[in-house]
Amino acid sequence: MRRLLLSLCLGLAACTPQGDPAIGPDGFSDDFERETLGDHWHNTGGRYQIRDGWLNVRGARNRPLWLRRRLPRDVRISFDVRSESPAGDIKVEVFGDGSSRATSESYTATSYVVIFGGWNNTINAIARMNEHGDDRVVGPRRPVEIGRTYRMRIERRGNRISAWVDDEPLASMDDPEPLAGRGHDHFAFNDWDADLWFDNLRIEPL
Repeated sequence: MRRLLLSLCLGLAACTPQGDPAIGPDGFSDDFERETLGDHWHNTGGRYQIRDGWLNVRGARNRPLWLRRRLPRDVRISFDVRSESPAGDIKVEVFGDGSSRATSESYTATSYVVIFGGWNNTINAIARMNEHGDDRVVGPRRPVEIGRTYRMRIERRGNRISAWVDDEPLASMDDPEPLAGRGHDHFAFNDWDADLWFDNLRIEPL
């Protein structure tokens, strides 16, 4: 049976190994008021740790911290975040496979990648799997201020995924073939090199 399941996974675009439960109608939240990451999170190799009630990461090099819960098809995700690096470079992944990570300098995600202050604090964007791809959508210019705490919000309704920072638009993408279903149903915090701090995650079905 295990061999059969493995072959089925290999035949799909992606397969989450954890057998993760779905997020229910009451949603999911995490305030990181504890000492360790705990069983809700799957660390693919980054230096994620909880410090003073915040989730902190630096130098993860595209090795995400995946939430072990499946996202609703239409969803609102919000969280507090600050960067303590001049480069800004705040990054999360939405609708990925729950397990992918970089194994070299090059990394193609299984998700939408939402970026605030990327490329040395010059670009805000939503990318469909390849953050360097020509099909990424770039939003209005707004650099990340070092040490400032922002409230970010990401929503998907139908074929549109949008992101805001403190209720101001960051970027929005209309995808005629939206990432959904098995292999595209997880959320992750991610990072390249910046010193990032996350808190008060809230995920709500829409």
